[in-house]
Amino acid sequence: MHWVQSLDIALFHFINGALGNPFFDWLMPVLSGRGVPWLIAVVIAIPAILFFGSARLKLCALLMLLVVALGDPLVVGTIKNAVARPRPCLALPDVVDRLGCTTSGSLPSAHAANWFAMAMVAFLFYRRSAWFMLPLAAGVALSRVYCGVHYPSDICLGAILGAGYAVAFVLLVQSIWNFIGRRAFPHWHGRLPSLLHPESAVPSEVRIPKSEVEWVRLGYAVIFLALAGRWFYLASGIIGLSEDEAYQWLWSKHLALSYYSKPPGIALLQWAGTSLWGDTNFGVRFFSPLLAAVMSLLVLRFMAREVGGRAAFCLLLITFATPLLVVGSILMTIDPPLVLCWMWAVVAGWRAVQADGKTRDWLVVGLAMGLGFLCKYTAMLQLVCWAIFFALNKPARCHLRKSGPWLALLVFGICTLPVVIWNSQHGWITVSHVAGDAGLHSQWKPTLNYFFEFTGAEFGLLNPIFFIAALWATVAAWRHRQEKPLWFFLCCMSAPVFLGHWLYSLHSRVQPNWIAVAVPPMLCLMVAFWNESRRRVKPWLAAALLLGVVASVFMHSTDLLGRLAAHKLPGDKDLSHRVRGWRETALAVESERAQFDTNAFIIADHYGATGLFSFYSPPARAAAQARAPLVYCIDSDAPMNQFYFWDDYNYRAHRLGGNALFVLRLDPYPLEKGWLGKWLRHQQIFAQVPPPKPVPERIAAEFETVTNLGVREISLPDGRVFQRVQLFGCYHLK
Repeated sequence: MHWVQSLDIALFHFINGALGNPFFDWLMPVLSGRGVPWLIAVVIAIPAILFFGSARLKLCALLMLLVVALGDPLVVGTIKNAVARPRPCLALPDVVDRLGCTTSGSLPSAHAANWFAMAMVAFLFYRRSAWFMLPLAAGVALSRVYCGVHYPSDICLGAILGAGYAVAFVLLVQSIWNFIGRRAFPHWHGRLPSLLHPESAVPSEVRIPKSEVEWVRLGYAVIFLALAGRWFYLASGIIGLSEDEAYQWLWSKHLALSYYSKPPGIALLQWAGTSLWGDTNFGVRFFSPLLAAVMSLLVLRFMAREVGGRAAFCLLLITFATPLLVVGSILMTIDPPLVLCWMWAVVAGWRAVQADGKTRDWLVVGLAMGLGFLCKYTAMLQLVCWAIFFALNKPARCHLRKSGPWLALLVFGICTLPVVIWNSQHGWITVSHVAGDAGLHSQWKPTLNYFFEFTGAEFGLLNPIFFIAALWATVAAWRHRQEKPLWFFLCCMSAPVFLGHWLYSLHSRVQPNWIAVAVPPMLCLMVAFWNESRRRVKPWLAAALLLGVVASVFMHSTDLLGRLAAHKLPGDKDLSHRVRGWRETALAVESERAQFDTNAFIIADHYGATGLFSFYSPPARAAAQARAPLVYCIDSDAPMNQFYFWDDYNYRAHRLGGNALFVLRLDPYPLEKGWLGKWLRHQQIFAQVPPPKPVPERIAAEFETVTNLGVREISLPDGRVFQRVQLFGCYHLK
């Protein structure tokens, strides 16, 4: 194959060097994706297809999107990793690099594969598209060679692969549609027997009755695919654990009735996940997508029964376009199980308050609320919601003369016993901690800073259109509380939480996720209101779904935004800063410890960093599993976190005379001032590089000698710095 390789290199130098001219120097990087033209084209094309495209064009665009989303990582990515061919800009001399070189594999070209795949899908739907799409795909492929990042053989193989698996994918989808459609969606299949030729459907004079059941079946399929996709995303390792996830992973190694700041639910879930899948990112987060899928099934069936199948499916799509719920379906925090239990209590509660409501429904309400309390104390607010509902709904008060609600309250009380027992043994420390988080210890000075901060955060995290529509529906539910009992019930199960936190933001900072439990009932209310509204909501719904799905995609991989704009954000300014770079940081700290003193232990400046270093450093993880920790949190005289209550994490009791490596995180901070700047500082957005810091006085007092070992910048393979830590060598613990 030597002559083939020689021909490949010679042809590369001809295209990369001999064809160079000012016009190509501008055009080829643009075809390769540099700059904003492609981003503008996508922003214009997607709404145009959604609002003005025919059924055939929408199907074509959908299949193009799917073939790229699946073919790039599964086919092209797999071959790239297996072959591992260096790019010419790394392997050859005298290469004219017009884009910047990356270390990812060269064979095959993903750009060529993606564009020829899209061109082939377009050709299958519209034969004349070949006159436009094939030259465009060839131009993009050629630009990769001209810019110095691929060999000619890379783009040839990429083009053949892309066109090949595009045809196979379309034929496979058509076969699946024929097999499943005739059985699960007979009415829809009758309307659309051929995906490539939707105009060959049943003639207009033949009427096919609508079936709400088919929307529910489609919802089941979407939930299953979303669950599989989220698990695949977690297994890919694109993002790492957050501080709270790693901190609570340590809790799962010390199971107890309760903990300093949270009930035991999150520790039990992480214990179950890591028992099944090991101490991995996937094991820690395994239950988060599963809980989201169960909640989606619960809400889908509830809305299909009470409102209609089509509306229920729309609500399912809305949950995929609400960033706050999207985050909750990935990160394993205390919110996903709480939101599921809250919504379970809402669905069971609606059955219980009906005229034929049964005692068992009230028992389910009590159990759901109790399990929610064991996940997060916010579940207690549902008691307030129920009190408001009974106070304002006279017909429902007849249930208070029955045993059902009181049995539910009893079940809820029994579920709180583990937390009560643990706190009674530890001086009711959780009460003081939660009150401090809520700002109850501080004097109230009314301010609008937190109010605008909270409003702006919810405006973005709930999707701006859904945010306004949900508030509108809440007002409508109050106005029609007599004739629309479902609306009013959903309003009572959501509005007190949301509006209460909104008003409380005039007193203290309110975290955006504190109202997470109110979001599903608010969205249910919004969809129920839209379903009966005579106003045109379809354009607004389509715009909101487009906005939310695009935001969710970029949340899953912030690098996509950099690829579209041909310039990635610096690591400190990347929105995924909090969940990336920690593995590399932990390994770097472990390497420094080994060089400093192989018998030394590590002290972190924060409980979250303690969890992350313990999780991602293999020696530290093994030590944490054996209850003989290698990483400790900085000591304190009063309870500040869960480590205060664990004797094995008291390094003064176990490490006297030893040396330690103290790790101080250098979090970036923003330049802006005012309430916006404070929020940006809290979110670590638009930050500047922080200066080094002195060693804390406590560490200096605990050791005989402390030496500043300098700052370490932790970068990923693409060269971006995501984390910075300052290291101190500490000698002889007093």
